[in-house]
Amino acid sequence: MFSTAKIWTYAAAVLLALYVAWVVAASGKGRTVPLITIDGSSTVFPITEAAAEDFQLAQQGRIRITVGISGTGGGFKKFCRGETDIQDASRPIAPAEREMCRQHGVGYHELPVAYDAMTIVVSRRNTWIDRITLEELKRMWEPSAQRAVTRWNQIRPEWPDAPLQLFGAGSDSGTFDYFTEAVVGKAKASRGDYTASEDDNTLVQGIMRDRYALGYLPYGYYENNQHQLRAIPVDAGHGPILPSRETVENGAYRPLSRPLLIYVNEKSAARPEVEQFVESYLTAAGRLATEVGFVPLPGEVYRMAAEHFRARRVGTVFAAKPAAGLPLIEIVKLEPAL
Repeated sequence: MFSTAKIWTYAAAVLLALYVAWVVAASGKGRTVPLITIDGSSTVFPITEAAAEDFQLAQQGRIRITVGISGTGGGFKKFCRGETDIQDASRPIAPAEREMCRQHGVGYHELPVAYDAMTIVVSRRNTWIDRITLEELKRMWEPSAQRAVTRWNQIRPEWPDAPLQLFGAGSDSGTFDYFTEAVVGKAKASRGDYTASEDDNTLVQGIMRDRYALGYLPYGYYENNQHQLRAIPVDAGHGPILPSRETVENGAYRPLSRPLLIYVNEKSAARPEVEQFVESYLTAAGRLATEVGFVPLPGEVYRMAAEHFRARRVGTVFAAKPAAGLPLIEIVKLEPAL
């Protein structure tokens, strides 16, 4: 059940969205209103939606923005065909997607907007797990575990002889790609016999109801459901670390912390309304990230992102290096590649 505060938050968001729609409709009569189309990650969606609502209100209906949720992989299929202006991504663009963009003549500007921490969670009814190692997570999730590792005590003998119920992102999600790369060592390498969903709220509901469940979620979804879920410290070789704003910012929560990104179509960026929106987004991204439960980037990274966008720097800085666990301040300084 949602808390009263959560209900009021959702109600306020709905009212704001209705007001934006009314302003757009009222001001757009008799003329064409420029449209900016955005799609992609459900994880990045709350930040982008907030940025879009703020911008539309400031523009008083002179510009309209749509924000879809196709998942990072599904969104890139549209983006690389030139069907959308901006792509929300919870992981960097993949080699196959880069090739698709090349084939369709789509250049892009890669811009980080926030940090996330992939959070390992269990039900509040789980009383036996107080920490987990990266190696134990790998034994749970690697492809060879399918139909073989099915009980808690197979991971650690002192844990219950009870079903291990796993919950995680669907295979079209950037969260899935990043988690499998960070934990298993290869993107998309995962057992298939787990409860998968592109909707993180569905995962929250499934995990909180099952005493024997374990899953992974974006940090914001855990933070908004702490009364129903418990985060598990992860030991990646330097002792168990809980995800938090502090451990993400100082780099202690590796390799499960990650950058959240937007990609802007190079041709779309030449349109004044897209340029203005992206500038507005980068200016407000730190505040908006905090408001929706993510970790803002260091000010220097936002400044560099804005400079790269104004210089119309094209390509990805993640082409030569894996994303998992690398300091973002070092990555954004690299030369991009198409």
